[in-house]
Amino acid sequence: MSHPDEERSHPPALVEVQDLVIEFEVAARDWRASKQRLRAVDGVSLAVGRGETLALVGESGCGKTTLGRTLLRLYEPAEGRVLFDGADIAALSGSSLRAFRRRAQMIFQDPYASLDPRMKVADIVAEPLRAHHVLSKAGRKARVRELLELVGMPDMAAGRFPHAFSGGQRQRIGIARALALNPELVVADEPVSALDVSIQAQIVNLLSDLQEELDLTLLFIAHDLSVVRHLAARVAVMYLGKIVELGSRDEVFADPRHPYTQSLLSAVPVPDPPVERARERIVLGGDVPSPIEPPSGCRFHTRCPFALAECSTVEPELLPLASGRRVACHLVHPVATRAAG
Repeated sequence: MSHPDEERSHPPALVEVQDLVIEFEVAARDWRASKQRLRAVDGVSLAVGRGETLALVGESGCGKTTLGRTLLRLYEPAEGRVLFDGADIAALSGSSLRAFRRRAQMIFQDPYASLDPRMKVADIVAEPLRAHHVLSKAGRKARVRELLELVGMPDMAAGRFPHAFSGGQRQRIGIARALALNPELVVADEPVSALDVSIQAQIVNLLSDLQEELDLTLLFIAHDLSVVRHLAARVAVMYLGKIVELGSRDEVFADPRHPYTQSLLSAVPVPDPPVERARERIVLGGDVPSPIEPPSGCRFHTRCPFALAECSTVEPELLPLASGRRVACHLVHPVATRAAG
């Protein structure tokens, strides 16, 4: 649930996630054993304000994409709810579900795999319009030209196939397709991770401009905090299915409180050689544990350089600080202090 301080300082929520749990059934290593349950998202609650950009960051395998896809009802939750404009999306069906699909779209991670190589760009961008029976044939053609111009693609691109374009251009085409129906919510699933560094900034700047121009609500999923620094208003840091830190971009970047957030930020290079040489890099040991058998207590304690004794037995809650930022860490909210309160 949203903390009262957050409700006062942020726009009304377009999307609200309440105690969300998402599970998948996976085969056991031993074929004779029963299937296991993988909990990809475990008890996540957060809100995305209307017209806001929220960055969801964390290492690969922490549940970011699963959470983003569940917001679009591509996955069904095992527990909890996703509210879109106050309505539980799991209860939508028929025309109401179709209307929701028009209001919420996705930009996919891989610009090579997400575009049909047998379709021309004009048909790719117009596909959502055809699927939802929007506009006439002439109207769709004009809308395609408008969208390609919006994302910085030449008009002649409409008659070509995806293989004729670079990765950055293909991602622009994917963005145009996502915007075809004038959605209110766009989930951008690591939209620059497959691109060259020189192109990443162009796509991030494009998304920033589009968000402001079209008043989009944007969930930007990334594993690199440096990518979201100039785009997001707030940052949610995710580790092994749980949110461990949630706050404004300025607070999180200036004063990260969770050790995992600190380690992610320490990996972001600073464009000042003397400052960069003086920085202390926090290197995490080991790999992310399996979500099938997550560690007891704090899930990060097996890799945390500052872990306390209680970190291995007591699971930390995502509790607010005075500013409204929330952190799930016993170093920030000691167990003894909480018990005394």
